[in-house]
Amino acid sequence: MKIIVTGSLGNVARPLVQQLVSEGHELTVISSHADRKPEIENLGARAAIGSISDVPFLTETFRGADSAFLMTPPMLGTQNIIENTINTGKSYAEAISAAHVPRIVMLSSVGADSPVENGPIAGLHHIENTYRELNASAAFLRAGYFYINLFNDIPMIKNAGIIGGNYPADVKIPLVHPTDIAKAAAEELVRNSPDKAVRYIVSDYREAGDFATVLGSSIGTPSLPWIEFTDKEAFDGMLQAGLPEEMAKLYEEMGRGIRNGVVQKDFIQYGAPVSGGIRLEDFAREFAERFNK
Repeated sequence: MKIIVTGSLGNVARPLVQQLVSEGHELTVISSHADRKPEIENLGARAAIGSISDVPFLTETFRGADSAFLMTPPMLGTQNIIENTINTGKSYAEAISAAHVPRIVMLSSVGADSPVENGPIAGLHHIENTYRELNASAAFLRAGYFYINLFNDIPMIKNAGIIGGNYPADVKIPLVHPTDIAKAAAEELVRNSPDKAVRYIVSDYREAGDFATVLGSSIGTPSLPWIEFTDKEAFDGMLQAGLPEEMAKLYEEMGRGIRNGVVQKDFIQYGAPVSGGIRLEDFAREFAERFNK
């Protein structure tokens, strides 16, 4: 099959490309960075270098493809982030329609069923709705909270001896490893299905307090405490860590949505499926390696 992969060689795209190439598919990887071209080609794929806002470029790249993996960068710019995310989805949709791609697989998120109280996920809500209008079958991969985002807590652990967020320790959060997403995406890209369907991709479903216990044990601090911050404390902490104000506000809102259950609601009603193979304890080994660098 001829398959297009967006996301350059990021945390999801790289293992996805490696798997699909090993299965004998013809891969084209879209990247905005020309210096990624040799690396993409070394993996056995073709590199298409250009902007994901350039609809003619996307259309020509998508033309003749059997399926396409569509993902938007997690944070597009430092202002108008939701609008920028939605516009990227619209660019993909316009190009997919013009190139008559029969199947798409979208990297979405747990919480994308809601248009509010989910921070940056709101953009994915609108993109899902845009893709549902396309004349193409679709799989919406609603992924959990990326384990690797927990790397961002390493400075707080080292400097303050705590880990936390603006939600309590007993709130359960769907988690995912990029490798589990890649495996699911590879399955969906070659699936012959006429439907537009949601598929939750979750590696583990754990209380926030387990982050402290499991990750703390992996670094030799089994008593690492989980601290519930107020929304203001979370927001101010992110600003102090160097996040732009709009981005910090969106993350604060997402934390509030986790605390209030908005983000997890549809996942729970769906049956809270955990289909990935990489549990929190498995990821803890990666976390310890990064922590000890």
